[in-house]
Amino acid sequence: MNSNRKIGTLSVSPIGFGCMGMTHAFGAPSDVKEMTSLIAKAVEIGYTLFDTAECYTGVNSDGTTTYNEELVGKALTPYRNQIILATKGGVILKGEHLEMDSRATTLKKSVEESLRKLRTDRIDLYYQHRIDPKVSPEEVAETMNELIKEGKILHWGVSEANEEYIRRAHAVCPLTAVQNRYSMMYRDYERLFPVLEELNIGFVAFSPLANGFLSACYGKNEKYDTMDYRRFMPQFSDKGVDENQELLSLLGDVSESKNATPAQISLAWILAHKPYIVPIPGTRKLSRLVENWKSTEVELTPAEVKQIDDALGVMKMSAVFGGLK
Repeated sequence: MNSNRKIGTLSVSPIGFGCMGMTHAFGAPSDVKEMTSLIAKAVEIGYTLFDTAECYTGVNSDGTTTYNEELVGKALTPYRNQIILATKGGVILKGEHLEMDSRATTLKKSVEESLRKLRTDRIDLYYQHRIDPKVSPEEVAETMNELIKEGKILHWGVSEANEEYIRRAHAVCPLTAVQNRYSMMYRDYERLFPVLEELNIGFVAFSPLANGFLSACYGKNEKYDTMDYRRFMPQFSDKGVDENQELLSLLGDVSESKNATPAQISLAWILAHKPYIVPIPGTRKLSRLVENWKSTEVELTPAEVKQIDDALGVMKMSAVFGGLK
């Protein structure tokens, strides 16, 4: 089941590559050469959708900053015409929180900076990274429309959007994709599926493994780097691990029955829900990159998906971190 999927009018690989964790949120930035090699391997495997953002930065031990867009852009330069490059703007990273700014002047400046860092003349899919309550969806959509007319971006989307925002923005400049959190531990945005189908908008699922928790590789007494956001994500706490035992047990049972890993079951479950959903798990490891890709080979029947959904619907779980992305 490795065939491409349609998000709006874009054709992309069924699994995308979320590049955030290479430089941001999961400890100190990884070695640039190693990550460049990993991205090249992703292209070789078949990944075509690569996701980054203006604010995905990380501070190295020597005090220098690694910009995710620069790393990703340079690594993908040899493959630029083979892949779909997605990035985001409209937020400023301040410490461990995001400050929203979707004014036209800010977005236009951010696009110029992203084009430079990504070493490209166009951005295939550009997201408003978060809704800015100070700027209307119509204003944002008009800015995106101008950028599309200029050829600087080809498609646009919005991250963490609700139905009203989607409808109002789409009426001004059609959206290609909505990128929202979605996993077995966070299903709130399933309520958007009808409007996305009505408007032919794709759903790009970030944190499809609940920041890695659904790989079932984490237990109690884990130690995390001071720059690793998992240190305060509830699912990774000792209490959270206890609260999620029923979920982990379910994953283990299904994994065993399908001869797959918990991560593969988690991704296959997402893929089985709608043909326009594309999860974008991230990793710094080749083994995980391959494992995630092979989730496309796991088949869950509609009956099996319903059985999992029914179990999830009544299951006790911890909260899931809903902040930075």
